[in-house]
Amino acid sequence: MKHLLSIGDLTPDSAVDLLDEADRFKAALLGREVRKLPTLRGRTVMTVFFENSTRTRASFEVAGKWMSADVINVSAGTSSVSKGESLRDTAATLHAIGADALIVRHPASGAPRQVARWTAEMAQDGVAPSVINAGDGMHEHPTQALLDALTLRDRLGGIEGRRVGIVGDILHSRVARSNALLLTMLGADVVLIAPPTLMPLGADGWGVTVAHDLDSELPGLDAVMMLRVQAERMRGGFFPSPREYSIRYGLSETRRRMLPEHAVILHPGPMLRGMEIGYSVADSPQAAPLQQVANGVHVRMAVLFRLLVGGQVDA
Repeated sequence: MKHLLSIGDLTPDSAVDLLDEADRFKAALLGREVRKLPTLRGRTVMTVFFENSTRTRASFEVAGKWMSADVINVSAGTSSVSKGESLRDTAATLHAIGADALIVRHPASGAPRQVARWTAEMAQDGVAPSVINAGDGMHEHPTQALLDALTLRDRLGGIEGRRVGIVGDILHSRVARSNALLLTMLGADVVLIAPPTLMPLGADGWGVTVAHDLDSELPGLDAVMMLRVQAERMRGGFFPSPREYSIRYGLSETRRRMLPEHAVILHPGPMLRGMEIGYSVADSPQAAPLQQVANGVHVRMAVLFRLLVGGQVDA
């Protein structure tokens, strides 16, 4: 596996191998006072973020450092991009500096794939950096889907046959797309729940069920994944008001009690408490956002390991 640009780059077996690898890293670090492995010593990992991020960027940075890689963060606002440099020239520069892996977040769908093409063309010695998609526009966020799957496997004991509801701003969500692809690949029954204005055209062709009534779906779910409302991507009114949205699609305490006792509550963050999810619900024993964050480090360790060192995964 050279790059991770989409969940479509994985097979069911290679996805499970990555989850198992993440578990092995978690076990290897458990109880250590100094969390440092020599796995990527001498490798250079660069995060190249053209959008703000706290969780994803810090998670990749910690993952690289826990494996002894040299990790360099490049922000669009403080780089030559702010002076008008093109994405291609930025990729060429980072390739020439000697990056072994480029972790790219960009507001344009497909940007990481284009970076992978460009750097492959530039590689005169045939050695180009691996590229990881850390979220591209409204397209995909594959490592978020992997860490969500790992959290569901931890909490539920398995994914196959489970029914997972993904709720909210499906239209603008790369998290929803990657999760729909991965969870159905792993045998889950996925239902997308959103107002019609926030449901993409053709979503019923993703191999999922589409629904608009949250209350009727909750009793049958093993997990509910609340999405962030991405106001920064909205041009116009997609719902009447935050209060209306909360009444129809927010996960309140009343709605939490409609879920089965074993059901897991996920949120990729950052959470809008009081609108997308109730204050007490976000802190309830069923809620797993902090476990998702912790699992994200181990999943990203597994991805970096497989891309830079190799292994049995062959996507």
